Amino acid sequence: MTKKERVDLILQHFSAQQPEITTELEFGTVFQLLCAVVLSAQCTDRRVNMVTPSLFSRYPSAERMAEAEPEDIYEYISSVSYPNAKAQHLVGLARKIVADYGGEVPKDMDSLTSLPGVGRKTANVMLAVAFDKAAMPVDTHVFRVSHRLGLATGTADTPEKVERQLTRLIPASYLSRAHHWLLLHGRYVCTSRRAHCERCEIASLCPSAGKADKPKGNSRRK
Repeated sequence: MTKKERVDLILQHFSAQQPEITTELEFGTVFQLLCAVVLSAQCTDRRVNMVTPSLFSRYPSAERMAEAEPEDIYEYISSVSYPNAKAQHLVGLARKIVADYGGEVPKDMDSLTSLPGVGRKTANVMLAVAFDKAAMPVDTHVFRVSHRLGLATGTADTPEKVERQLTRLIPASYLSRAHHWLLLHGRYVCTSRRAHCERCEIASLCPSAGKADKPKGNSRRK
């Protein structure tokens, strides 16, 4: 089986099982999604969803959050990972959005990554989820599953390299959904501690089935 044939079958499977799929983060506006994604760095979506309702109730917009100080934000997000740094990021990005973008979250990669706390992965999430653009955010789950499924080669040892390979391999019409499919598959089935091949519905398409190891390389990115 060629890699393209494997990709086509994997996409067909996920498309049939989960035709409509999106982030598990809870939000009401594009700005709130950006804040939630920043908070989710090295933190679970479940934990983020526990703190954002009260945070967004008090600071629902960039304009409101721009008026806050980091210590104000910290009170709402103290239970997430790296709360001090993330509080500074949220205030900083809110102020920059108000000052430079008229209170609206920008819609391009360069502008997004100019915001405090926003790296390439976070920017790609915004492009894919908020702005419905063909983008492939690569987090630790996508990184791991892509290697185990043989969609990324051994030379793709950074998220950026995996992103480039997946973008070439997966049709643009599937790209954003494929991010969610790979992410959730890694979160619930093909986990970092153990690949649960016995309950994986695409095990027959996986060259690592029964022998999956954690891929090498630095998969952590904002």
